[in-house]
Amino acid sequence: MPHFDFDLALAARQEMIDHGFNPDFPPDVEKQLSALGDDPLPAPNGGVRDLRSLLWSSIDNDTSRDLDQIEVAERVNGGILIRIGIADVDVDVTVGSPIDQHASSETTSVYTGIRTFSMLPERLSTDLTSLNETADRLAVVVELVAAGDGSISAPAVYRALVQNRAQLTYSGVGPWLEGKSAAPAKVAASSDLQAQLKLQDEAAQALRQARHRAGALNFDRTEPEVVMSDGKVAGITARQKNRAAELIEDFMIAANEVVARTLQSGGVASIRRVVKTPERWDRIVELAKRSGETLPAQPDARALNAFLQKQRTKDAVHYADLSLAVIKLMGPGEYVLVGRGESGEGHFGLAVHDYTHSTAPNRRFADLVTQRVIKAVMARAAAPYADGDLAAIARNCTLKEDAARAVERAMHKRVAAAALHDRIGSTFPAVVTGVTPKGTFVRILNPPAEGMLVRGAQGIDVGDQIKVTLLSTDPKRGYIDFGR
Repeated sequence: MPHFDFDLALAARQEMIDHGFNPDFPPDVEKQLSALGDDPLPAPNGGVRDLRSLLWSSIDNDTSRDLDQIEVAERVNGGILIRIGIADVDVDVTVGSPIDQHASSETTSVYTGIRTFSMLPERLSTDLTSLNETADRLAVVVELVAAGDGSISAPAVYRALVQNRAQLTYSGVGPWLEGKSAAPAKVAASSDLQAQLKLQDEAAQALRQARHRAGALNFDRTEPEVVMSDGKVAGITARQKNRAAELIEDFMIAANEVVARTLQSGGVASIRRVVKTPERWDRIVELAKRSGETLPAQPDARALNAFLQKQRTKDAVHYADLSLAVIKLMGPGEYVLVGRGESGEGHFGLAVHDYTHSTAPNRRFADLVTQRVIKAVMARAAAPYADGDLAAIARNCTLKEDAARAVERAMHKRVAAAALHDRIGSTFPAVVTGVTPKGTFVRILNPPAEGMLVRGAQGIDVGDQIKVTLLSTDPKRGYIDFGR
């Protein structure tokens, strides 16, 4: 267990403040929260269907407590009918209320590994508006039929009463779907749930293959995950995407497409999530040329995806670094206003033209705003926001998302330094990730961490595989120093 005289939780809070966040809920938020009761749910009627009898389930991270989505599927003529239930957060967080004002300022939950800074108070995000197992909840349901070729038809959006029958995890369901391990206990206990998950997986794979044919980019990104013990950093591991995570990702992309198109056909202004055509495409072309491949002079998602998949097969060791370089050159996603009758710019990385964020209203303000707009369309009511308000919200959501990434990066460096604090003198296989005027940088895979090569950097270049020895760590500054 690493030991050092430095408070990572305090550092995370200070990073939040330094990047323009308010990590503490104001008193008026607490006052509003205390007034929220467990009000009875409305009886099903023409505007709210009762879908509690369906075999809904959720799949999320092992530690997730803010459950935004549940899913269920059934085979129908023409393909597989998918229903995605999204937590109705708007019902408890009204526009302009203290909780809403705080959420509109923060715009996102921030995950530092040490502590999660929630956009909404925990009583809401992990209880009243979370789609917890066995709890009756209101949801906005997005419905679609996925054909065998991955095409989408019969889209619909409506409100419903739902109940999550099984809270499942990526780590449990993924290996089972891949045939690598036995079913987790809840799945093993129910043949109906087993069949349900396999049907969902079938639909998700069809959706995924269709997006890849259209040019969607498939990045094999490894996410670092902090291992905590008694409130202290015990280590850091690599979390890789598996079949269950892909299932949820595919369903969420499809749901967001349906919501975006529904808003457009409803004739209202909305917030879209876009990743623009890369301005630095020439640099991506140059990277491909270094690998002996030729990309078109003009941005082409299909060609880029074919190159990336070829490189993953040919050079798996360096693929993570190539992926990261391409992601950075593509630029981050952003939120933009799309006015009535406008079509927007689309999402280059997902190869979809109509795309918004709508499936995580407990942790992203843009999704909560979209939920309010779609509910107004369903109710044929006046739009809850003026166009200028939506434009301002989109700008703030983009700025705060960038700030959240900066906080998470800074804390990941500190956490990695803390996790390695007791391994000074150990030797690791590494790959050189950068040679700059500031220094030479290397990445080790197990545990996943990056640091500076402060000794023995002569004569090596990006991509070289070397052995390094950990010389020192500084959790306070997030420094990790290696030597050869």
